[in-house]
Amino acid sequence: MLGVGLIGGSIGLAARRRLGAHVVGYDPDAAVLSSAGELGAIDEAASGLSAAVKHADAVFVASPVGASTQVVRRALEAAGAECVVSDVGSTKREIVAAISDPRFVGGHPLAGAETAGVGHAREDLFDGATWYVTPVAGAARSAAGPSALTGASTLPVVESAPWALERLRGLTEGIGARPIAIDPEAHDRLMAGVSHLPHVLANVLVAQAIRAVESDGAAVADGALGAGPSFRDATRVAGANTAIWTDIYMSNRDLLGHALDHAIAELGTVREALDAGNAQALAAWNERARAAHEQLQRAGLAPGS
Repeated sequence: MLGVGLIGGSIGLAARRRLGAHVVGYDPDAAVLSSAGELGAIDEAASGLSAAVKHADAVFVASPVGASTQVVRRALEAAGAECVVSDVGSTKREIVAAISDPRFVGGHPLAGAETAGVGHAREDLFDGATWYVTPVAGAARSAAGPSALTGASTLPVVESAPWALERLRGLTEGIGARPIAIDPEAHDRLMAGVSHLPHVLANVLVAQAIRAVESDGAAVADGALGAGPSFRDATRVAGANTAIWTDIYMSNRDLLGHALDHAIAELGTVREALDAGNAQALAAWNERARAAHEQLQRAGLAPGS
């Protein structure tokens, strides 16, 4: 286990308790590594990356997105010929384009919390959660051409080994998740709309709320104000771990930018209807949202009522 924060620590807890795995962990922060041992997220603390992966059958790289490609490369260099290496980052195009090794299978568990750190790790974090996997596919990668983000030319491609994909599938199912294969481009486009944009909007909403409070001269004191559940639900992830989320925004900046353009256009539609006093347009806009929400519920992308 390379990185033992919330996700890495939870993988370690679940693998030890549910699969009987011997988990060796490494983290550049010695205090985090020590806490992981005390909490039972790892069996053994390694002195370095190479020592952590030397005898591993599987390696999970749970580092920030901005560092994941480098860490995966180092893990592959140190790991054995029959060791599968995967990451848990929430963007996939860059890392899949950068890594050409049959032992690598990209991954992204749709699990987490607004809290961070190994102290919040849980054995059941992945129960019922979708775990996207983005295996390297030679034909698809060759057809894709240059990376939309980096402009780099397409390199010779080595497909993910079937045994590596099967091992990752078994491991993720064993800790409670539902692995689903997805194309990296489709994954990042989906995440831009259902994860990255909501984080941006949550930050905007709390900033707007503070402006509204301060414009009335009210003091923002503990317990002095109240808000409905809709505001609490919409802003739960506001201000999430800055280092992690800056990396995510940057690594998916083009698709997130497109999602923002569409959101801004939708807000413009609402503003125009309000300025015109057009209740019919507002009702139609709200009905479209209701129908879209019901469609997302059927697809499992939105909670039921």
